[in-house]
Amino acid sequence: MKSGVVASWLLLSGSLAAVVLWKALPASGSSANSALVTQSWSPRSAAHSLDDREIWWQNWPRAQKDHGTLCISCHTVVPYALARPELWRDLGERDSAAPEKVMMTSVEKRVSHWSEMVPFYSDAKHGLGKTAESHATEAVLNAIILSAYDARLGHLRAITRTAFDEAWALQETTGDNAGGWKWQDFHLGPWESSESAYQGAALLMVEAVNAPGEYAREPETRRHLDLERDYLRRQYAAQPLINQLYVLWASAKEPDLLDADQRKSLFALIQDQQQADGGWRLASIDHHERRDQSPEPAESDGYATGIAVLAMEESGVARDNQTLNRGLAWLAGHQQKNGSWSALSMNMQRDPESDAYLFMSDAATGYAVLALEKAK
Repeated sequence: MKSGVVASWLLLSGSLAAVVLWKALPASGSSANSALVTQSWSPRSAAHSLDDREIWWQNWPRAQKDHGTLCISCHTVVPYALARPELWRDLGERDSAAPEKVMMTSVEKRVSHWSEMVPFYSDAKHGLGKTAESHATEAVLNAIILSAYDARLGHLRAITRTAFDEAWALQETTGDNAGGWKWQDFHLGPWESSESAYQGAALLMVEAVNAPGEYAREPETRRHLDLERDYLRRQYAAQPLINQLYVLWASAKEPDLLDADQRKSLFALIQDQQQADGGWRLASIDHHERRDQSPEPAESDGYATGIAVLAMEESGVARDNQTLNRGLAWLAGHQQKNGSWSALSMNMQRDPESDAYLFMSDAATGYAVLALEKAK
C-alpha cells in the first residue's frame, strides 16, 4: 500500500516483456480521474461507516471470545484494520480511532497470551479439524493486522514479531500445501472455503514484504517467505481470479511470484471481466456454488472492484490506464449515503434484516477505501 512501486518493481524484475505489457494497456487522459477520485467520495463518511460497523461487531454477542477478547472476522475486522489507518491523514487524526484501539488491544492480548487462547472454532463443536484450522487462520490474520498498522507507524513492534513467529510456526512444511496454512473451511466463499487458504497466504505475503525495518530480508523470515512464495507459485494456476489478484498485489515487492506470461494473461483476464459500468462483480471472479437457488448478483460490487483496482495500482499500472481509471471512477461514484460501498453474499441471498447481510459490504468498504486512497 505504499508508493514507489513502479520503480522498485522494474528494478527488481528487469523484465522488458512486463514493461511492454504495462505500456500496451489502453489508456485515456492522464489526469482525467484525479479530480474525480479526490473530490467525488467522502473519506470522512467512509471512516464513520467503518467505525460504526466495527463498533457493532465489537458489541455483537457472537463476536465475544475468551479472556475478554474478540473474533477477528475476515469480512469486517480485517478490512477495517487494513483500511482505517489510511484515513488518518484525510481526517487530520494523529492516533487511532476508539474502535481501532479496542480491536488492537484484543489482537495484542491474544498474541501475547497465545498459548492460553481458545481457538474461535473447535473440533468438539464444529467438526473434525476445525480447531487446527481456526488456530492457523487466526495466527495469520493476527500477523496481517498488526503488520498493517506497523507499516503505517514506520517501525515493527515486538508484539508484531511475536505474531509473525506464531504464524510461521504453523506454516505447512510438507505435501502440496507446503508453504501455506490450514484454513477455516465452512464452504463459504470468499474467506471460509477450500480456496481461502491461498488468499490468506497471499495477503500475509503482502504484509510481510511491506513490513518496516526490512523484516522480509531477515534470514529466518526469508526462509519462510521463500517457502510461501513457492506455494503461491505452485498453486497459482488453479486459483480463481480473486485469489490471483492478491498475488498480483503481493508481486509489487516480491516480483518472482509472477512471470511475464502470467502477468500478461492476468491483465487480459482483468480487462475481460470488467463490466460495462467500469466495475467488477465477485460472482464472475470467484465462483462458488450457491446454497440456495437464488441468482448470482449481476451488478458490480465494491469488494471485487476494490481489490481489482488496488491490485493494479500496487503492481504499477500507469495512472492513465483506461481499465484502472474506469474502476476508480466506479468506486468514486458508488459510495452510498452512509459512507459505505455495497456487496452481496456469493453463497446465498441473505435476509436484508439479518446480521450477516452487511458483512460483504464491510469488506467492500474496506477495499474501496484502500483503492481510492492509493490513487491520491
